[in-house]
Amino acid sequence: MIERYSTDKMTALFSAESRFQYMTDVEVACVQVQAQMGIIPRSAARDIEKKVRFQVSRINEIEKTTKHDVIAFVSNLAENVGPNGKYIHFGLTSSDVLDTALSLQLSDALNALMHDVLRLRKKMFKLATDHRQTVCAGRTHGIFAEITSFGFKMAGFAAELDRNIKRLVLAEKQIRICKLSGAVGTSSALSPAFEMKVAKKLNLQVEKFATQVVPRDRHAEVLMSLAFLAAGFERLALELRHLQRSEVSEVIEGFSKGQKGSSAMPHKKNPISAENLTGLSRLLRSYALAGLENIPLWHERDISHSSVERVALPDAFQLAHYMTLRLTDLLEKIYIDTERMKKNTELLGGVLYSSHLLLHLVEKHQMSREKAYEIVQKMAHELEPGESLIKKIRSDRYLSELFDRKTLDEIFSGKRHMASVQQRMRLYLKGDLTK
Repeated sequence: MIERYSTDKMTALFSAESRFQYMTDVEVACVQVQAQMGIIPRSAARDIEKKVRFQVSRINEIEKTTKHDVIAFVSNLAENVGPNGKYIHFGLTSSDVLDTALSLQLSDALNALMHDVLRLRKKMFKLATDHRQTVCAGRTHGIFAEITSFGFKMAGFAAELDRNIKRLVLAEKQIRICKLSGAVGTSSALSPAFEMKVAKKLNLQVEKFATQVVPRDRHAEVLMSLAFLAAGFERLALELRHLQRSEVSEVIEGFSKGQKGSSAMPHKKNPISAENLTGLSRLLRSYALAGLENIPLWHERDISHSSVERVALPDAFQLAHYMTLRLTDLLEKIYIDTERMKKNTELLGGVLYSSHLLLHLVEKHQMSREKAYEIVQKMAHELEPGESLIKKIRSDRYLSELFDRKTLDEIFSGKRHMASVQQRMRLYLKGDLTK
C-alpha cells in the first residue's frame, strides 16, 4: 500500500519482520510440542528456544539462491541455532508454517482494527443520540419524501456498523486455524495429536480437513468482512456528500485553518474525506473479489493464491484501518446545520406531510385510497412557488371542509412523524433493536 493510505499499526503488523516473527512463533511451538512428545530431544528444543532468531536481510539473500522464501527462512533459523537447527521444521511442509502463521497475523490484525472500529461506533452512537430530535427531510430518489431526524439517519448507519462488527468477529473466529497436517493434509509425517497440541498452545483451532493448505474460503471471509465494513462507510459518506451540496448545505466537513478547497476558486469547501472514503471502498471491494477467486485451487494445492494474498491481505487491512480513522475524524469535526435542516423541510410548502393528508381522508372521510390520493396529489402538484400547502387547503371551500384547522395544525406540526421516530430511537438506544 502507498504511504498515503498506510497506518502505523497495520504497517507494523504486515511488515516482513512481523511476518517472519509469526512464522518463528509457529516453528518454536512445534519444536516445544515435539520435545514433549519425545519426537525430538528436549535438549535440542531448549537450545532452539534459546538461540532462534532471524535476519530479514539474510533470508532475502538466501532466497536469491533457493527461490523459495520458506526454505530461506528455515535455513536462516538453522544457521543461527547451530547443530540442533536440523530439528527446526521437522516433519513440516511450508504451508503448515505459512498458513498457521497467517492465521495468527490476521487474527491480530482484525483485533487491532476492531479497537478503532469500536471508537468509531461510539462516535456514531453519540451523533444518533444528540440529534435524535433534529428534524430533517427524508429523501427517496433524491427527492423530498417525509420528515425524519438526523439522529434517526445516524442510528441506521450505527446499526449497520453493529452488523459489520459481528461480521468481523465471526471472520476472526473462522480464521484462527492451525494447519500442521503435512504435504497433502494426511498427517503422514506428524500425528493429528501433535497438531492438536500445537493448536492448543497457539490458541487456535485445527482445520478439520485441510489439503496442503487451509481452505481459502476462510481468507475470503476475512476480506468480505472488510468489504462489508467499507461499503457501510461508503453509504454514510455518500449521504454526507449529498447533504453538503450547496443547494442542500445541511452538513459541512470540518475545514481547518489554512486549508484550501480549490486552486482556482477560493470559496470552495469540498467533501473531500467523504469522497476519499467512497473511492477507497471501491478498491477494497476488489480485494474481496480476489479473495473469492482464490478459493478454487488445483487438487490439494497450487500457489496461485499466494501472490494475490501477499498484496490483497495487507492492502485490505491498511485500507480498512485508514478508512476507519478517517471517518472517525470526519464525524468528530463535522458541522451539522440544524436550522438549515428545518428550513429545507419547508422549501416546497409542506409537501413532506402529504402522506398524512392522504391517511386523514381515508380514515376520517372513508374515501377510497385512489380518490384521496388524487385529491392530495392535485393539491401538491399545483402549488405555486412560495405557496403553502396548508394555506391552499384552508382557502379552498371544498378542501377546508375536509380538513378542520385543528387537524391541519396537527398534521403539519410533524408530531405524528416524530413520535414514531422517537419511539424507534428509544428502542434502539435501549438496545432492543441491536440484539
